[in-house]
Amino acid sequence: MGDSKGRKGEEKEAKEKKERRRERERVGGRERVGGRESWRECVLWVAYRVIGFALLIFVGGGGLVLKRMLGRGMVLGCSGASGSAGRALRWLGGRWGGAAGFRSGARSGAAVPEAASASEAGQEAVGAPPAPVKKGVQEFEVYRWNPESGGQPEMRRYEVDMDNCGPMMLDVLLKIKNEQDSTLTLRRSCREGICGSCAMNVNGTNALACLREVPAKGERTTVTPLPHMYVIKDLVVDMSNFYAQYKSIEPWLKMDEGGGKVEPYERAGQTMTVTENLQTIDERALLDGMYECILCACCSTSCPSYWWMGEKYLGPATLMQAYRWVADSRDKYTRERLQGLDDEMKLFRCHTIMNCAQTCPKGLNPAENIAKLKHSVNERFKASK
Repeated sequence: MGDSKGRKGEEKEAKEKKERRRERERVGGRERVGGRESWRECVLWVAYRVIGFALLIFVGGGGLVLKRMLGRGMVLGCSGASGSAGRALRWLGGRWGGAAGFRSGARSGAAVPEAASASEAGQEAVGAPPAPVKKGVQEFEVYRWNPESGGQPEMRRYEVDMDNCGPMMLDVLLKIKNEQDSTLTLRRSCREGICGSCAMNVNGTNALACLREVPAKGERTTVTPLPHMYVIKDLVVDMSNFYAQYKSIEPWLKMDEGGGKVEPYERAGQTMTVTENLQTIDERALLDGMYECILCACCSTSCPSYWWMGEKYLGPATLMQAYRWVADSRDKYTRERLQGLDDEMKLFRCHTIMNCAQTCPKGLNPAENIAKLKHSVNERFKASK
């Protein structure tokens, strides 16, 4: 009798627990979460998380915190939702919640914490930034020559810790100058690839030191001045001939007297006039690929024709700039410009070797524009006949 009464009591207690569990699931799950109020709450919750995500990204370093908040809130707040929305939210909670160490309950939507060690491991694996790659010490050979010492040029070796140095060759050279050898001489100015001052030869290729990345670890890097140029000291070369050739093509807009549209304007109580030289969009587009040249001389000093005949042959940079003014629709002295370039040594020493196009740090193609210049000169010569 005692055993039967005990079994009946246990069955009754189990039945009551089952009824209470069903009631909680009915009230706390489908009816409450599946209604319109739950949709509004979920939408507000998602908007809150999106705003928080933007703020964390803006401030920086909030990836792990975001994942922890998003995972916990997604699972706790919407794990009991019904229908397709509930499935989508629970899926997102599983995707993001794994990093925070929480998983949704089987039925009731309660958050079940995982093992602490596994949670921390997941946070470190997903949220922590990747460890920086150690670059170590790299070796550089730099051309050194001081005319005042009277010695011969030499290649001097320097070791630089790349873990405490910038990624560009200019960073390396300045670090050497500031920390190891203050007598190292080089040109530099803008550090942005605009002025063209830091042109030099790195591992056999002309480049701008501010735009040239340091080669991979294990390679010895050689730095020398621009080839076939007179060296003033160390990495500084004499650019006098290069600039004199550039000046010879008259690189400015030449107009006829009275040309253009005259517009009066007031300045300091006096009436002044300014001349507008109008140009269509298509005419302006003809100058693309030429006006961007910064006259760094990387292309000219990579040209074999310029190496051997630099005094007479104008070189890729100057010839491209010459065609820039020939192609300008506003210039009124095109015929005179072409006539001045119609010379066997000035222009036609170009053999389209294409070194200039390969080495240009601005991605220009001087050889293509020189070919167009040759064609314009030939057309003028045929027309004169």
